[in-house]
Amino acid sequence: MKKTIELLKNHRSVRKFKDVPLTKNQIKTIVEAAQMASTSSFIQAYTIIGITDKEKKKELAALAGGQEYVAESGHLFLFCADLYRHAHIGQWKDADVQPSIESTEKFMVAVIDASLAAQNAAIAAESMGLGICYIGGIRNNLAEVNQVIDAPEYVVPLFGLTVGVPDQETAIKPRMPFEMVYHENSYESDPDLLKDKVREYDRGISAYYHERTEGVRSDQWSDQMAKMLERKSRMYMKDFIEGKKLNRH
Repeated sequence: MKKTIELLKNHRSVRKFKDVPLTKNQIKTIVEAAQMASTSSFIQAYTIIGITDKEKKKELAALAGGQEYVAESGHLFLFCADLYRHAHIGQWKDADVQPSIESTEKFMVAVIDASLAAQNAAIAAESMGLGICYIGGIRNNLAEVNQVIDAPEYVVPLFGLTVGVPDQETAIKPRMPFEMVYHENSYESDPDLLKDKVREYDRGISAYYHERTEGVRSDQWSDQMAKMLERKSRMYMKDFIEGKKLNRH
């Protein structure tokens, strides 16, 4: 158990990989580990698409915001919310499943299922000595990503996961204080207490960036969040999801 806890607590994102593709056995092991994640009502509402075509990887890297390491990783996995097979099961079994499939609840189930599977995949990869990085940038241009992978209705690409042999040693980015994340019995909503905790966390994050960049940066987490959330991004998402016949009611 100690080794597992150490692995989890030592996670860091890797954005520079050696030019070594994953083997078929490594890919199979990672996907099989992902499949063993918990799934709501055994619905298994996700699909994993492995991108081995170099040109497609380059195209997806560009669509994700020009992140070159997406193309240079040992393997790129795309995790998709997927209720396509379930829609067909409804047709085959003469069951009216469409209202359920198109509900917000089932869309949440699909997103959660895919996320749980992805975290299993990430842990499996790291346990094999590989590095990983989640790629939310594919949601910058979902219509184009959708075309690259030929995703049908009821299938939504959610995020990528780059996996490969690390070619860098990165520091662990400090997470929020325990007390900010864990509340007992009820939500602790006192804004003054929250402000104190955020200030404490800001000091730690600022020190982290200062050391990592040799004084070039000293960002505070709260400043990052304020600036990031002030910008409107991916505001097309609701229409795109509904166009996939998901999250309609």
